Amino acid sequence: MARRPTIKDIARRAGVSQSAVSFALNGRPGVSDDTRARIRRVAEELGWQANSAARALSGERSGAVGLVLARPAHTLGVESFFLQLVSGIQEVLSAARTALLFQVVEDIDAECAVYRRWWAERRVDGVLVVDPRTRDPRPALLGELALPAVMVGEGNPSRAEAAVSSVRADDAGAMTRILDHLHGLGHRRIVHIAGLPDLAHTARRIEALRTEAARRGLGPDRVRSVVTDYSDAEGAAATRRVLAEPEPPTALVYDNDVMAVAGIAVAAELGIAVPGRLSLVAWDDSALCRVTHPRLTALVRDTAGFGRLAAQELLAVLAGRPPAVRTSEQPRLEPRESTAPPAAHTES
Repeated sequence: MARRPTIKDIARRAGVSQSAVSFALNGRPGVSDDTRARIRRVAEELGWQANSAARALSGERSGAVGLVLARPAHTLGVESFFLQLVSGIQEVLSAARTALLFQVVEDIDAECAVYRRWWAERRVDGVLVVDPRTRDPRPALLGELALPAVMVGEGNPSRAEAAVSSVRADDAGAMTRILDHLHGLGHRRIVHIAGLPDLAHTARRIEALRTEAARRGLGPDRVRSVVTDYSDAEGAAATRRVLAEPEPPTALVYDNDVMAVAGIAVAAELGIAVPGRLSLVAWDDSALCRVTHPRLTALVRDTAGFGRLAAQELLAVLAGRPPAVRTSEQPRLEPRESTAPPAAHTES
């Protein structure tokens, strides 16, 4: 195997001492501008890179940021949201020559344990924290560790989280747009097939649905939410349950594209025409929504842009800027063939 070049190799080729190389590569005084330029040119020719572990032990930055996902692993393989989010994050980090350390864990306690280990080992300079919880222990822990962080997807940061940056998503406004569309078509029995109940954005969507339904004179007997784990299996099971009710809904809103596609399959299995007898809406647009027949009405948002915004905010905090709250662009609803006015005999 090829040996990695060392400071000693650079010193030998440049004709200087090892301490001069260290001064030049770490931006410290002690060498002339010409010597510094020559040393850096030699380092580049040799393909030298700083040892991130050694830099961390010396108190310098590790050159990496972390991202931990505490979700059931089987729900991540087919969901496009995180792939798009990470692609946006990586676009910004790659340009800044910053690595992304990624890990999937079972639950929030395991996630907190990862943060403690990364902090103790100086593995990362900061973290991107996804899936804010209704009762979230992570901001307090990260504040205690003094580990820079950005909460991704936070809706209303509390005073306790003011020291942590956040990137906001308007889940309430998005749900209002969806209900405006369905109510405008004439739907009065609507079920929201929601995601994990302890996530803050799930709570915001459920509350927004309840508020907007009440504003239109529709009670919980007509408009409500049921929770799942985001998987196609639970999405399908929830769809079967609500469609088997004496007064089934005429419209279903799914918290992701995978569950919405599973819902179309269940409707076909039961002989329920979409959109003739049942309208379907997916929260996040994806290729799945556009190739399914009928094509799914979906909420379109720039998820990769959301990731870019989060990464930019974390890099700004690492550069010394105070924590801030930034808001992503407003999502829009893209009506397609899966939504239509309900059949006359299905509404009362």
